[in-house]
Amino acid sequence: MQGSRFVFGPFVLDPGAGTLLRNDDPVAVGYRGLKLLAALVGRPGEILGKGELMDAAWPGMAVEEGNLTVQISQLRKLLGSTVDGGEWIATVPRVGYRFMGTVEQLGGRTRKSLPLPDKPSIAVLPFVNLGNDPEQESFADGLTEDLITDLSRTSGLFVIARNSAFAYKGRAMDVRAIAEELGVRYLLEGSARRAAGRVRINAQLVDAVRGEHLWAERFDRSLEDIFAVQDEVTAKIVEALLGRLRAPPPRNRPRNLVAYDLCVRARKLMDDTPQTAREAHLMLTRAVSLDPEYAEAYRWLALNHWMGWIHSGGPTEPTRNIALELARKAVTIDPNDAGCRWVLAYLLAYDRSFIEADGEFAKAIELDPNEADAWAALSDIAVLSGQVGEGLEHIARAFRLNPFPASWYYLTLGQAQYAARQYEAAIETLRRDETYRTSSRRFLAASLAQLDRLDEAHAEAELFLVGNPHFTIRHWAATEPFRDAATLEHFVDGYRKAGLPD
Repeated sequence: MQGSRFVFGPFVLDPGAGTLLRNDDPVAVGYRGLKLLAALVGRPGEILGKGELMDAAWPGMAVEEGNLTVQISQLRKLLGSTVDGGEWIATVPRVGYRFMGTVEQLGGRTRKSLPLPDKPSIAVLPFVNLGNDPEQESFADGLTEDLITDLSRTSGLFVIARNSAFAYKGRAMDVRAIAEELGVRYLLEGSARRAAGRVRINAQLVDAVRGEHLWAERFDRSLEDIFAVQDEVTAKIVEALLGRLRAPPPRNRPRNLVAYDLCVRARKLMDDTPQTAREAHLMLTRAVSLDPEYAEAYRWLALNHWMGWIHSGGPTEPTRNIALELARKAVTIDPNDAGCRWVLAYLLAYDRSFIEADGEFAKAIELDPNEADAWAALSDIAVLSGQVGEGLEHIARAFRLNPFPASWYYLTLGQAQYAARQYEAAIETLRRDETYRTSSRRFLAASLAQLDRLDEAHAEAELFLVGNPHFTIRHWAATEPFRDAATLEHFVDGYRKAGLPD
C-alpha cells in the first residue's frame, strides 16, 4: 500500500509504514506520537486545535487532555531542537499546537512484492454488496469470510487470511497490483445480493499473473441454500486449481440465519473498543441463544470473555474460566474447526494445561495449515516456553499468510524479537503496533532498557502504566504461561531496568 512521506530537517516521516527516521536511523516513537506528528507535519504552520489533534490520535475515544500533553512533550524530546535552536512544535496557549519546520512532501513507496508460494495461492477479495439495504453488508462480508475459511482448510492451497483480504474492501485497484502485494497468483472476486428470501451470487476466479479468467458462475438460489452454495463455489475453485481432491471434513454450519448475521457483525466489533466489544458480547450471546449448536458463535464468545472487555477490570479468573468452558463447548460441537481448536489451545496454555494445549494446537494446524491466527497464537506460547527460534518462525509464517494483520501480530512479533535479544528489531516492530491498548509498551520499554536507552524506556514505561495502573512484574509473571525460567528472567530483567514496578 502507498502513502506520502514527509521530510523535515534530518527526519523522514512515513505515516503509512509507521516509521520516523533521523539521518536514516529509526526513532523510537509510539503509535499515538506518530499520529500526532503526521497531523502536525501534514499542515505545517497551521494551528491545530487540541480537539482536532486528540481526534487524530484517539479517534472515537474519550481521553483526558493530559494524554495529549504527555505525547507532545515526548515528541519534543525525540525531535530535539531545530538548526536555529527553536522547537519543531510550538504551543499556542489555550488553543493547540503548530508545526514550525519546513516540510517537503514526497511520493509514497510501493510495497515490496512478496514471492509466490510453492503451491497454488489465492486471496478472496471482499464480495460487493449489490443490495439496496446497507444492513446486507454483513451478509456479503460473511460470505467472503466463509469462503476464505473453506478454501483455507484445503491443504494443497495457500490462502491469504481475512484481515489482509479485507484491507482491499471498497478500494479500486488493479488485480495484478493486489496479487503482487499479497504474494498470490489467483484472486476470487464477486458480488452478492440478498432479497425476498433469495440470494444471487456472482463469482469469478482470476489468474492475476496471466490476466485470465479461469472460472466464473452465477448462483441464484433460496437463501436457505446459502451454505450449499458456499460449498459449491469452494469445490469449483479447488477443482480449477488442484483437480479433484478428497474434501476436508465437513464444517458445522449455523441453523439460524439471524444467529449467523449476528456472529458476522460481532466479529467486526471485537477488536475496536471496550464499548464495541460489549456490543459484540450481546450479539454473540443472542446468537448462541438462537442457535445453541453454532460452534463459531461459542468460539468468538470465548475470546470476547477472555479478553475481559465485558468486565471493566480486564481479564479475571472468572472470565477466563467462562471463556475456557465456552471454547470447550465450541470444539465439542465442531471438532473439525481449526479456529475453535486454536482458541481452546490458547486458553488451555494460559490455564497451564500445557500438554492438552500442545495437542490442540497441533490439531488446529493439521486441520487448517493456512490458519494465520493459529500460527500467531502458537508463536506467543512457544516463546514463553523458551522455544524462541520456533516462535519467530511461527510468527513469520503468520505474517506471510496475513500480510496486513491485526495489531496483536506486531505485539507477538515484538515479544519474540525481545526474547531473541533482537532489541533494535523489537523497537521498530513495536512502534508499528496500531492499537489503542498499551500492552505493547512494556515490551518496547524493556527493549529500550536493554540498549541502555533509559530515558526513552522510562517514558514508555510511564505511558504503559497510565493504561495499566495496577501492573506489577510479580503479578504479570504469575499469570503468563511461562515454561522456561531463563526466558522469564530475561523479561523480568528488562522490565526492572525500564522502571516497571515489582
